[in-house]
Amino acid sequence: MYEFEFTRPASVAEAVAALNAEEAQALGGGQTLIPTLKQRLAMPTTLVSLSGVAEMQGIGLQDDGQLVIGGATTHAEVASGAVGTYPALAALAGQIGDPAVRNRGTLGGSLANNDPAACYPAAALGSGATIVTNTREIPADEYFQGMFTTALEEGEIVVSVKFPVPEAANYQKFVQPASRFAMVGVFAARFADGVRVAVTGASEEGVFRWTDAEAALASSFTPDAISALSVDPDGMIGDIHGTKAYRAHLVNVMTRRAVAAAV
Repeated sequence: MYEFEFTRPASVAEAVAALNAEEAQALGGGQTLIPTLKQRLAMPTTLVSLSGVAEMQGIGLQDDGQLVIGGATTHAEVASGAVGTYPALAALAGQIGDPAVRNRGTLGGSLANNDPAACYPAAALGSGATIVTNTREIPADEYFQGMFTTALEEGEIVVSVKFPVPEAANYQKFVQPASRFAMVGVFAARFADGVRVAVTGASEEGVFRWTDAEAALASSFTPDAISALSVDPDGMIGDIHGTKAYRAHLVNVMTRRAVAAAV
C-alpha cells in the first residue's frame, strides 16, 4: 500500500464534491479496489468512501412496483431484504463470494466496476433495471458498454438501482470454485410483455443479452424452447478454466436450468 487521504462523506453532494479532487477514487465495499491498491494497479491520492451516505442505502418498493436498492447496499442486505419482493435477485446476491465479501461488497460498487464475470450485471440487464446516478437515470441496456466499461462519466456515482419485478425469474451460476465468480451465469426473467435473458462470465465483451433465446422463450417459456439454440463460441472467453466452446455450451445449459427453475 502507499499513502493516501481518506474521506467519508455523509451525503451524495459531499461525495461528488470530494470526487472532484485530483485523482480521487470512489470506494464502495472495496472488494475489488483494495486488492487493486495493494498491487499498485491504481494509485489514487484520495479515497472517497460511500459507506456513510444514508441516501445510498436501503431497499424499498415504489408505487409503480419497482424495487429500489441503494448503491451502497451490501450483497448480504440484498440477499435478506429482497427475498420477499424479488426472490431471484435475493438468491443471486446470496451466491456472491463468501460471507466476508457479501458483508462488505455493494450493489453500486459491482455495477460501477462491471467485472465480466460478476453476477449483478446479469441481474440488472436481465431485469431491464435503471441505474440512477447523481445526475441522471441510465437504462441497463445503455449502461453496460463492454468489459469493465460502463456509461458512467467522471465523478458520477451509482446512487440507486430500480429493478422492475418480473412474473418469474431465476439465476443459474456455474461457479469457478476458487474465486466464486461465474464461469457462466444466466439470469432469465419473464415479464408480461416479454422475456429477458442476460449472460455473464462467458463473453469477451462482458454481460450481454441472448436475444435468440428471448424470442424463443417469449413464445414458450420452457427449457425445450431453446434446446436447439446456441451462441457463437468465437466471442466467448477461453482460459485455463474453460474453452470458448465449453462456455458457449454452458450458456445454453444454464439458461435452460434458469427457465426450469423459474417456472
